[in-house]
Amino acid sequence: MIARGQEPAEPATFRAGVANVKVDAQVFEGTRAVAGLTQADFQLYDNNAKQAITYFEQEREAVTLLLVLDVSGSMSKYLEQMVTASRTALQGLRAGDHVGVMVFSRHSKVTTPFTTDLSRVAEDLKTAIRERDLGSGTQINAALQDAAKVFLEQAPATGRRALLIVTDNLGVNYQLSDETVIRALHDANTVCNSIIVGRSKKAEKESRFKNPDFSYADVFAIAEETGGDSVKSDKAGEAFGEILERIRSRYSLHYGSPGGEPGTFRAIRLELTASAKVRFPRATMRFRRGYYVR
Repeated sequence: MIARGQEPAEPATFRAGVANVKVDAQVFEGTRAVAGLTQADFQLYDNNAKQAITYFEQEREAVTLLLVLDVSGSMSKYLEQMVTASRTALQGLRAGDHVGVMVFSRHSKVTTPFTTDLSRVAEDLKTAIRERDLGSGTQINAALQDAAKVFLEQAPATGRRALLIVTDNLGVNYQLSDETVIRALHDANTVCNSIIVGRSKKAEKESRFKNPDFSYADVFAIAEETGGDSVKSDKAGEAFGEILERIRSRYSLHYGSPGGEPGTFRAIRLELTASAKVRFPRATMRFRRGYYVR
């Protein structure tokens, strides 16, 4: 079990000394993911300065995926649907992909460390969703921060990193802002994807809480800022297979880090080239919005 603490005094940051900045991207036309694009179809900017793309790949790069499952009482039927579909859904991954499982309510617990044994993951999920010794409440932001720590400490050094949180998005966060969680995920080079079930909706811009220590969960916003995908569905089993396919088919782009003043935020912008826009005039993209320099 991972203990809770206060927000770190220093935000999580991307280390300027590393060779590459990694950008995990997805391209859509409407609801259809666009496959088959090449490096020549993209333009990448760091603080509005165009960058040379030093690495480009779509499906061949290994993926490390952490399933982050909300096991609070309201989630039972949706998690059962997901477990039923898990063996088929996980077949969409490839040899060399790693998958782990974390469950949470008030506290978090890794029930399956990262493994390439996808059959084991499907079996372990049956037990994981019945975990009840994690306290009352739904601490979504704390679970996501814990997930970022798992990636930093346990994930393979190479390949793409993604988490998939399955929740009703109805938690209340205590002293842990969305911004802090987003920074932690950027630091871990991890994209947050989500399946949102039940009666949840996007958080209101103005919280009804008068106490600034509390805020409503907003997984939609965290997924958007890290470049991830959110699916709102009460058919969690179907959504699981759909979003795994999307995670597996994302584009991976790297560029050399320009560095910068420690602690500053550098914005990332990714666009299609003019010729690609002609072929896909309604295209939209998801990618992380930047990183912090140390």
